[in-house]
Amino acid sequence: MDWLNYHHLLYFWTVAREGTIARASKKLLLAQSTISGQLRSLERSLNTKLFERVGRNLVLTDSGKVVYRYADEIFSLGRDLCATLQGQQVGSISRLEVGVADVLPRWIVYQLLEPALHLSEDIQLVCHDDKTERLLSRLALNELDVVLSDVPAGPLIKVRAHNHLLGECGISFLGAPKLAKLYRRGFPKSMDQAPFLLPAEGTALRRSLDEWFEVEQIRPIVRGEIGDCDLFEVFAHAGAGIFAAPTIIERRIRRQFTLHVLGRVQSIRERYFAISTERKLKNPAVIAISEAARSKLFK
Repeated sequence: MDWLNYHHLLYFWTVAREGTIARASKKLLLAQSTISGQLRSLERSLNTKLFERVGRNLVLTDSGKVVYRYADEIFSLGRDLCATLQGQQVGSISRLEVGVADVLPRWIVYQLLEPALHLSEDIQLVCHDDKTERLLSRLALNELDVVLSDVPAGPLIKVRAHNHLLGECGISFLGAPKLAKLYRRGFPKSMDQAPFLLPAEGTALRRSLDEWFEVEQIRPIVRGEIGDCDLFEVFAHAGAGIFAAPTIIERRIRRQFTLHVLGRVQSIRERYFAISTERKLKNPAVIAISEAARSKLFK
């Protein structure tokens, strides 16, 4: 392909935003058959399929997502150009596309990303929450600039990715005041047969806890397995059970949810990684995230 038809790209971009050709035709004031024909022409010129039909809607393929991201930037620049020529002040805003593993506590995610918002250059954060494996696939397609995860990209993941350790910490066991008072003395052996809220099977923290329980000969009574890490605090506040949380957010949890600490364990380590396609970080926002995490958050 030597030349890109930007009219076709605009039709594609509009369909992607509207979800159907019918809605896009009303937006563009064009016949549906015209848009369909132009989309087929664009797919032929790019030699890739851009949409898949799901019910009545069109869903972007992996290639379509890449094309959409570029198209979005192209038309954003076009709007800025028109505004500039009309004498309007247009700030240059860079987008930082971040993949966030869905097991990460949201307060830690905020603490990690917050330094990017204080750069001299304006940054627009775009966060994508999903399983680490799916985020890494999107990273390989250049849809994401970086992935934040509690596990590194392993050798079995068929993605050329580099792991940058942001920091690590131990864990704290917390519970409602009555539970904490009942099980704190004699920690950690006192937690044998205590009610617990555990992370979902297959997560890094769950594997670490299961191994630690076995070594310490602690048999928890599992009152709940929770996939959303931020629900632990809500259930624990209601007295449903004891749970484990990264020690770096212990103070916030105690203050916000009136929970007490039973004890802390340093042998269980929670690690946090920035995963990118770069062996050496080059993106200024990602560098700011990495440096702040190492020098402040996990110091």
